[in-house]
Amino acid sequence: MKSNWCVIVPTYNNGRTLDEVLNKILSVTTDIIVVDDGSSDNTADILETFSLLHVISYPDNQGKGYALRRGFSYALDQGYDYAVTIDADGQHRPEDIILLVNEMRKESETLIIGTRDLQQVNLSGGSRFANRFSNFWFRFLTGLKLQDTQSGFRLYPIRLLEHMNFYTTRFEFEIEILVRSAWKGIPIKSVPVAVHYPERKERVSHFRPFRDFLRIALLNTILVFVAVFYVKPFYFIRYLNKDTILEFIKKQIIHTQDSVAKTTFSVMFGVFMGIVPIWGYQLVTAIALAYLFRLNKFIVIVASNISIPPMIPFILYASYVTGGRVLQTDQNIVYRTSDITFEFVKNNLYQYVIGSLVFALLFALFSGMITLLMLKLFKKKTVLTD
Repeated sequence: MKSNWCVIVPTYNNGRTLDEVLNKILSVTTDIIVVDDGSSDNTADILETFSLLHVISYPDNQGKGYALRRGFSYALDQGYDYAVTIDADGQHRPEDIILLVNEMRKESETLIIGTRDLQQVNLSGGSRFANRFSNFWFRFLTGLKLQDTQSGFRLYPIRLLEHMNFYTTRFEFEIEILVRSAWKGIPIKSVPVAVHYPERKERVSHFRPFRDFLRIALLNTILVFVAVFYVKPFYFIRYLNKDTILEFIKKQIIHTQDSVAKTTFSVMFGVFMGIVPIWGYQLVTAIALAYLFRLNKFIVIVASNISIPPMIPFILYASYVTGGRVLQTDQNIVYRTSDITFEFVKNNLYQYVIGSLVFALLFALFSGMITLLMLKLFKKKTVLTD
């Protein structure tokens, strides 16, 4: 009887290790899909010696991401619900496949990563930096912390990914699919696995440091813009009804595990960043600084969305009027928010900038006071109830 999961092995010129890797996988399962990504060595000859494999091959190398996407599509056509991906270079132990599968049986809609202990392996400084770089951007884009975002040993719930259109085809694909799965709400979990790295002279690596690092950096830049202008605002809009706002306040502010000070400063900082006059860059700057200052990034993101379109005329008006008060000038007094436009602000830029900074600070302090009072009141109620 066929299992509901399979193993996908993308390979490109891994002739020295492929035979051993496949034999070890066969001791775990016979549901194996090998994607020969245009190999020019003896890969085809090796694959001919195995009768139980599903083999996809094409003449020209297209990249690991393309190979995985072809494997996912084929697996779905064959009726599989899950796919374990494992590299063909021998760094992973095929015996550990069962660790990922057992975790899937407990959490069936979760993307599971086989996390390597990179401190215990013979890894170059450049590779360690690349992994930390990848981990940082994943956390920046999703708010989730993972230790090994570059591990290719994973279990994917491919039915949940079936209608997603991916754009990358090489090493950066494994970052794209992680980030977009997180945005889709698919849980991501790490499972420790063993790893073996041979001496550098014995390794077969197709990672091109400059070109592939540049592609990953470009992908992260694109994903930042998607996050700032689509994903984060979309998440915020989903909270714009009474029930979810109350739920957000209860979960993220009242019942949070963060300290009162951290929660209060997160609200204040988010509100401040939502008002300061750096239109178009408010959210991305807020996220970066929240990460740097170790604030609650989700609270900062939601609070910074005070500058959603319906609020912009009021923020511009309050900023301009505050600037007039601070500068003690009656020049260009306005009495209605409808009189405040971006063109008007441009012509009175100095007064607006000064006013927006002061108004942002004052409104952040006011928001912080409300948050602090709410938290103190709740804690007092909790003590009385206990």
